[in-house]
Amino acid sequence: MSDPYKPEKKDKFSFGLWTVGNVGRDPFGDPVRKVISPNRIVQKLSRLGAWGVNLHDNDLVPIDATPAQRNKIVKSFKKALKDHGMVVPMATTNTFTHPVFRDGGFTSNDPKVRAYGLKKVMQSIDLGVELGAKFFVFWGGREGCECNVAKDPIEAIKRYREGINYLCEYVIDQRYDLKFALEAKPNEPRADLYFPTTGHYLAFIETLDHPKMVGVNPEVAHEHMAGLNFHHGVAQAIEAGKLFHIDLNDQRFGRYDQDFRFGSEDYKSAFHLVRLLESTGYDGPRHFDAHAYRTEDEAGVWTFAEGCMRTHNILREKARRFEEDPEIQDMLKDMMGQNIAFEKHLGIYSRKKAQSLRRTKFDIDAMGSRGLGHERLDQILGELLLGVR
Repeated sequence: MSDPYKPEKKDKFSFGLWTVGNVGRDPFGDPVRKVISPNRIVQKLSRLGAWGVNLHDNDLVPIDATPAQRNKIVKSFKKALKDHGMVVPMATTNTFTHPVFRDGGFTSNDPKVRAYGLKKVMQSIDLGVELGAKFFVFWGGREGCECNVAKDPIEAIKRYREGINYLCEYVIDQRYDLKFALEAKPNEPRADLYFPTTGHYLAFIETLDHPKMVGVNPEVAHEHMAGLNFHHGVAQAIEAGKLFHIDLNDQRFGRYDQDFRFGSEDYKSAFHLVRLLESTGYDGPRHFDAHAYRTEDEAGVWTFAEGCMRTHNILREKARRFEEDPEIQDMLKDMMGQNIAFEKHLGIYSRKKAQSLRRTKFDIDAMGSRGLGHERLDQILGELLLGVR
């Protein structure tokens, strides 16, 4: 019997070199796993059914590599991609590890640091485009502060805008087919980051010189760190036409950035997200920015990677069953279809419509006494997810 949840290339699942390549280091512990080479990562992920692999520049090319070393590494990696039928849908850059970025890459008070940051990102964009990337993600891991009087937050935002505008012009000048996606996070590794949520970035994008080139890359864990509803944030990005890329993982609310296996903590939230992506026809990469537990060896890493993809596909099947369940659909039809006649009072304003609305009488006590049936609907969803329906 075929496995209906087996990952396939058409699912557009991707992982970062830094995700399955994570060696299990944390602030209190040394690495527990050996480094896995990028080429082996490509091979193993392809065999598991993944479609793509993403990377920071220095995941592949060391920050101090010579041009000759860089070209040799990239040539070998491109061969591995071709040999195993894998693509690089997204690239990004590391402006957070090296001490030069201790106070930010784009928002540093030091213009020399900001200049180096731009140079590094341009080189990273070149690398991503050479590998075939169509999206370039910006995660400002050091774009924040601990000492709030040491950096003017208004100037920091202006500097970040200046950096993104500069790089948009660079992409246009080079005639690259590339879009930018901005990734929010409330804190960590800084005490506070300047763009803590997806909503902050959606507002920021509209202030850019080329807003059509720039969207968002929401991440489950980052929104859950702030106690937010992730699929609502993703819905806002979709409604704005700005969901360019997405990072899937899981997270306990209010904790440090845990990057757990997708769906491992909150099946219900993960279901809502998968259903939203499926129902809106999102056709972009589904990238797992997650790490295997520190308890695992390399075999556990591949179990983790496969688990991310299988859980997604299981929830996709649950979403299909939800849409086909007669009782659920009857309840939704009733909830969504009540008092349709009153739609005539809504929508675009006109003086005639407003006058008609002012004459309309409402029995708010009767309106407020009607039960909506949400308890029953939510229970049915729970039973479906728990496998008893």
